[in-house]
Amino acid sequence: MRIGVPAEIKDHEDRVGLVPASVRELTHRGHEVSVEAGAGHGIGISDADYESAGAKIVAGADDIWAKSEMVIKVKEPLSAERKKLRPGQVLFTYLHLAPDPEQTKDLLASGATCIAYETVTSPSGALPLLTPMSEVAGRMAVQVGAHYMENATGGRGMLLGGVPGVAPAEVLILGGGVSGANAALIAIGMGADVTVVDRNTDVLRRLVAQHGTRIKTVFSTQHAIATHIATADLVIGTVLIPGAAAPKLVTRALLQTMKKGAVIVDVAIDQGGCTETSRATTHSNPTYVVDGVIHYCVANMPGGVARTSTFALNNATLPFALALADKGWKQALKDDRHLRDGLNVHAGKVTHPAVAAALGYICEPVENALA
Repeated sequence: MRIGVPAEIKDHEDRVGLVPASVRELTHRGHEVSVEAGAGHGIGISDADYESAGAKIVAGADDIWAKSEMVIKVKEPLSAERKKLRPGQVLFTYLHLAPDPEQTKDLLASGATCIAYETVTSPSGALPLLTPMSEVAGRMAVQVGAHYMENATGGRGMLLGGVPGVAPAEVLILGGGVSGANAALIAIGMGADVTVVDRNTDVLRRLVAQHGTRIKTVFSTQHAIATHIATADLVIGTVLIPGAAAPKLVTRALLQTMKKGAVIVDVAIDQGGCTETSRATTHSNPTYVVDGVIHYCVANMPGGVARTSTFALNNATLPFALALADKGWKQALKDDRHLRDGLNVHAGKVTHPAVAAALGYICEPVENALA
């Protein structure tokens, strides 16, 4: 199979779809891999590193898109990239379609087969290709939040862990899944007063078993969120419904009860965000203020630590990339029902129920695409 890896063009996005070790695995199996020149420079991977792994270095992205049977990326294709997709081509990347009707429309028009990292499942019901970036984003959320709590960035002037004689900051984490658990780990380690809200009591039990009395857990209700958000210095939103738009747990009315200079880090922004006032931002312009509350809603947070994120992502995606290349997308999806869950768009049809429901499309059964 001819596989292409273009450089990412999203703002401050230095992650790359394949690292040289992944390229070597693919070329060893007889596949042809083309990598756009400079694609790995932002994380210290040279074109020579890719060439030594068997890749062909291509001067521009146009040839990558025009000649590849499968394109492997990290972030969703931007408008200029979507115009280069064609019928029969496979796109393997993060898509996050539920809050993005324009991208969905373009992918449908392209006729391409689009497999989204974030909806591939595992036998345990987890999301194995989303997990590594959720781990990164959860851990980053705390350090980002701590930074924006400083006076110089407009925050309340609080040290996350406090000092002897001065109370630590109150951190409220909405959702105790992968991102939330990782955020709790770092926040506790930094000495914050941490509360996690979730509707899954098994998740809450697991957090208590891990952290004991160093963490507070609360069953999620509207009353519980309203009570704890009013006293929080930092709110980290991590709620996820696979493939669907994130629920709006924090309304504008609740926001107005928060302390002035408090910070919201909305990790769920890829799926539309979990506060009514969230809108996607970039690493170049990461924050804005609503009702005195600082909002950090960068839609590609892990891109801020692109080297760590790229290697973590490749560890998860490589087995699936090999299956798609070795077998072809159709047979790979027939053989693996969990990879099959990743199919979001095929030949002008939406094939994922949550995406279809979020955007008002009729869902084409995946079985029809595989027939």
